[in-house]
Amino acid sequence: MAVASGKGGVGKSTVTVNLAAALARQGKKVGLIDADIYGFSVPDMMGIEEAPLVEEGEILPVERLGVKVMSMGFFIQDNNPVIWRGPMLGKMLRQFFSDVRWGELDYLLLDFPPGTGDIALDVHQMIPQSREIIVTTPHATAAFVAARAGTMALRTEHEVLGVVENMAYYECSKCGEKDFIFGRGGGARLAESLHTELLAQIPLGAPDNHPSEPDFSPSVYKAEATIGQLYDELAQRITLICEKD
Repeated sequence: MAVASGKGGVGKSTVTVNLAAALARQGKKVGLIDADIYGFSVPDMMGIEEAPLVEEGEILPVERLGVKVMSMGFFIQDNNPVIWRGPMLGKMLRQFFSDVRWGELDYLLLDFPPGTGDIALDVHQMIPQSREIIVTTPHATAAFVAARAGTMALRTEHEVLGVVENMAYYECSKCGEKDFIFGRGGGARLAESLHTELLAQIPLGAPDNHPSEPDFSPSVYKAEATIGQLYDELAQRITLICEKD
């Protein structure tokens, strides 16, 4: 199940890691591939500091919050940029599928690179049976660009499960009033244009996590948090769609 967007900066990776964590909380066996090779961020977002091990010629993914994770970030030192051409990147992604000991999984999530370039096309071709979630903000331009990612999924015969509207609003912690900072309606219009459904509207926020906690992860919301509950509802909705087929 791929999570895609038309452009960067809409919170696609945040949605991916929180959806993965929410599925794991429901007892699902979950794997996560950080396929955004140039802009990898999943290890940092999930608070992963260790590197994967190799056993009998296979790479063992790092497990965090019940999610098995594999990322280009594990193989890059000191946050250096990845200066590779497309064929090398495609080879690395193929290794993530073929040389990693994933074990039995219910869901394998992929954090796609934004846009519709070579890497995204390569991944589409590698996983012909993938289903996709498209992430956008409510802003009209973001939704317009995200429609390209959705159209690419459909043209490569991938099913679009639905749309997640991230940064849908900001809710004041003191008065509870909602401010629609990036406008309204972009997610619903995108879902309509792709003939799919709006799965969730996630507000702006930041997890209330502390570095001293043993399971500290900078970008993952706890189950008891309001936004964490929204991700649990999203995971339940996706599970219902996938498991009824």
